[in-house]
Amino acid sequence: MPSPQESRQAVFESCSIPRAVASLSVPTVLSSLVSVLYSLADTYFVGLLNDPVQTAAVTLAAPVLLAFNAFNNLFGVGSSSMMSRAYGRKDFDTLRRSSAFGFYGALLSAVLFSLLCTVFRSPLLTLLGADPTTWAGTDGYLDWTVSLGAVPAIMNVVIAYMIRSEGAALHASIGTMSGCLLNILLDPVFILPWGLHLGSVGAAMATCLSNCCAMAYFLIYLALRRKTTLVCVSPRAFTLRKDIAGGVCAVGVPASVQNLLNVTGSTLLNNLAAPYAAQALAAMGICSRIAMVPMYIALGISQGVMPLISYNYAGRNIRRMKEAIRFTARLDLIALSAMAALLFLFPGFFVGLFIDDAQTVAYGMRFLRGLALSAPLLCIDFLSVGVFQAVGMGKESLLFAILRKIVLEIPFLWLFNALFPLYGLAYAQFAAELVMAATAATVLTRFLRREESSPPDRTARH
Repeated sequence: MPSPQESRQAVFESCSIPRAVASLSVPTVLSSLVSVLYSLADTYFVGLLNDPVQTAAVTLAAPVLLAFNAFNNLFGVGSSSMMSRAYGRKDFDTLRRSSAFGFYGALLSAVLFSLLCTVFRSPLLTLLGADPTTWAGTDGYLDWTVSLGAVPAIMNVVIAYMIRSEGAALHASIGTMSGCLLNILLDPVFILPWGLHLGSVGAAMATCLSNCCAMAYFLIYLALRRKTTLVCVSPRAFTLRKDIAGGVCAVGVPASVQNLLNVTGSTLLNNLAAPYAAQALAAMGICSRIAMVPMYIALGISQGVMPLISYNYAGRNIRRMKEAIRFTARLDLIALSAMAALLFLFPGFFVGLFIDDAQTVAYGMRFLRGLALSAPLLCIDFLSVGVFQAVGMGKESLLFAILRKIVLEIPFLWLFNALFPLYGLAYAQFAAELVMAATAATVLTRFLRREESSPPDRTARH
């Protein structure tokens, strides 16, 4: 019977590409979809109260929760990319130290972030666009999800990234999904009148408790597998050496900046929609969360295949790396096109699942059609950025983040809202993704051609 390490190497080195991609990506996609479901669960059960103010409070707090992804990407994507490339080179000292740096860097950052959000709560609420109507609900939501919940929320994602980097995608997904499923079960109990009837605050409490359970699962996993896992969380392995910290940050910082820009875009979207009506803001929040389904499918596929790309890039098996990218692109495009068609053809059905308010549904139908158009384009953008992160091309990832948000999406939000008040907001992402897809395809094609013509023994970047 092969050892765990031999099984992991077989996935990276000898399994067929469809099987390797499936074994790494399917658990990651399922985990991502369950994450979306638990995010939608908050919106769904709060929406059952038929109180647009409560739904708006959840929407206003969303950018702060998106900010968690900045830390997830800095330490999760950064360390996992470093670990997979070190694994491909059989450099186990770098692998251990990279994981320790990611673990303790994430822990300290999460504690600091929660403290800052608690101390500066009032200006934060103003920045998010809260008014006297939505202030109390948004404040209570942040108490549980950020002040108390930032550490478990960030740590369980970062640890999952690191476990996935060694090929154990199934275990990473089990930990993530267990917390998400628990959240879905707790939501109605904490939110609805037949339970504790705490509304949006109850949704936040359920999220916090669920993230604590997910983090506990990962810590127990690491303790039980400490003799076989490649993930090291020993304080003795933590180091600020330039090659370790710099290697993690070279990929993690651009990925983190990308998510901070996503928070900026989400905050701007809420502020542009807020003046119209609470129903419009609630509808935009619902549609944004529904549109996360195809986005998280694209993200899950690209993140799942990253260790395979990293390992073979570092081992200079460029042919296998290219086959993995091409197969993943085809799979991604088919899945996202199907999702986009469903959302575009039946927007009223999907919005109506989350709230029984005619005006909110009417707003949502027009919003969702606009957001659905960009879904097929996400596969090119997300896969390209995933490849750049996997091979250590942090500068390219950063340039793409700046192009998407600062150069394209944020200006398009202002422009489309000015030309087509309110409803134009939903089409800004499509316009941005159209330009991004063309650019990503060009850069990725050039990268693959360059690598194919490189000598097989050329040293892979660390």
